[in-house]
Amino acid sequence: MIYIMIVAMGLVVFLNRYLFIEPRLPVRLNRGAREFLGFAVPGMLTAICGPIIFLADHKLNVSLANPYLLAAICAVALMFWTRNVLITVLLSMGLFYFFRWWL
Repeated sequence: MIYIMIVAMGLVVFLNRYLFIEPRLPVRLNRGAREFLGFAVPGMLTAICGPIIFLADHKLNVSLANPYLLAAICAVALMFWTRNVLITVLLSMGLFYFFRWWL
């Protein structure tokens, strides 16, 4: 039953994406819809990462002793400085593990 559910969810996701990727299908979005969908990825990333960064032990933690917060600040600064996703991910992961060990 679990395998059927995984395959079904995979098909739903694939078909959902396929409608917008396949150039022969007549599905076109207007400019407003495309701009609106541009906010989906940052919103989803914020919804996933926000609680991990700010809620340690189910309490708001914005102190400088929070390794998740320090690593997130470093990741944002590295992204603005390097403009390279791979370097930013690798360095911020290293900094996160350093902050966890140090704090």
